[in-house]
Amino acid sequence: MRDTSKSLYVRATQVIPGGVNSPARAFGAVGGNPLFFDRGEGSRITDADGNSYIDYVCSWGPLILGHSNPRIVEALKRVIESGTSFGAPTRVEIELADLVCEMVPSIEMVRMVSSGTEATMSAVRLARGHTGRTKVMKFEGCWHGHADSFLIQAGSSALTTGAPDSPGVTDGTASDTVTAPFNDLETVEKVVQENKDELAAIIVEPIAGNMGVIPPSPGFLQGLRQMTSDLGIVLIFDEVISGFRVAPGGAQELYGVTPDMTTLGKIIGGGLPVGAFGGKKEIMSDISPLGKKVSQAGTLSGNPLAMTAGVEMLRALREPGVYDQLEASAAKLAAGWEANIASTGLGYTINRVGSMMTMFCTQEEVTNFEAACGADQDAFSRYFWGMLEGGVYVAPSVFEAAFVSTVHSGADIEQTIEAHGKALAKV
Repeated sequence: MRDTSKSLYVRATQVIPGGVNSPARAFGAVGGNPLFFDRGEGSRITDADGNSYIDYVCSWGPLILGHSNPRIVEALKRVIESGTSFGAPTRVEIELADLVCEMVPSIEMVRMVSSGTEATMSAVRLARGHTGRTKVMKFEGCWHGHADSFLIQAGSSALTTGAPDSPGVTDGTASDTVTAPFNDLETVEKVVQENKDELAAIIVEPIAGNMGVIPPSPGFLQGLRQMTSDLGIVLIFDEVISGFRVAPGGAQELYGVTPDMTTLGKIIGGGLPVGAFGGKKEIMSDISPLGKKVSQAGTLSGNPLAMTAGVEMLRALREPGVYDQLEASAAKLAAGWEANIASTGLGYTINRVGSMMTMFCTQEEVTNFEAACGADQDAFSRYFWGMLEGGVYVAPSVFEAAFVSTVHSGADIEQTIEAHGKALAKV
């Protein structure tokens, strides 16, 4: 029974647009009403009706150590007694900044903010201020938050100047954003050549995580690095999802490609509201109060609670064996899903990089947004509800990832594989 969630949703719709504070939480893609949750512990979450689920959303990725990690909880208990916010510098900001700079290859200096959107928005503004250019390139299907510059639809052509994808985004803003298909280096080269004197930055998810998980094709990231270096364009890796999840230094460590700037998000706060952007000192020195004084500010930037959780999270991730464990658990889960798919004859596609993975309800290889959109969304909806009935919570959208944590046990993985097989039978 989910009657309490239903009544809470009805109540929420009266005071919150759509009943949710982020569209990703709505169940529009799968039908029905969203679940409301009361608590999380380890690998499991419990909804308002007392139903328990193995969780593979993990707050959309950051809970690598699971829910209510004792180490993080105890640290938060200690720091909260000293104050929740000062609007002034604290020691723990430096501690987290040190860790980020040590772990992420591209980051020599870092600025803390309060969300991934704020990080990407600020990084693009800084790139424009640093280069004196106006245009930005993004990739079709890559999500960089809800700042105006990123709400641009690529359209059906291979090469396009963006048009607004949301009311409230002006044509002027859209005209400063150009787009290309993900993993299509040839088209990128055409776009870059047509706009080379105006392009301030290329921003990309090095591992796409918001059109489902799509890894970069061999040579794609390397090609972006070469083009941007040759033309003085700032290369920004949006690692809000992939940062610290696929490797201690993120996708840039995994693939050996170092961007000029990197944006990070909720992982560096252990799930608390936080973000960061950083990169080369010569670029970061242009931000206020230094250099050209590109504007960026935030009252809650560097909040001591988020910084404390982040320090504990990153210290834990640096301990031996963490990523080996994540890889082993995710590989076992993927192998079980692939066996289930083979037994049904559905031929669905699984994309996985480390502890993040997506099952696309299509037999086609999924390497870009167009291919992802070709997946059967009605089939995914039936699959989602089948997984829920099996006690497993996955994201309520085909365009999202499943995330494995260090606290997903062998029994959790086995139950998930069993639920997956039964859910596929209902597709």
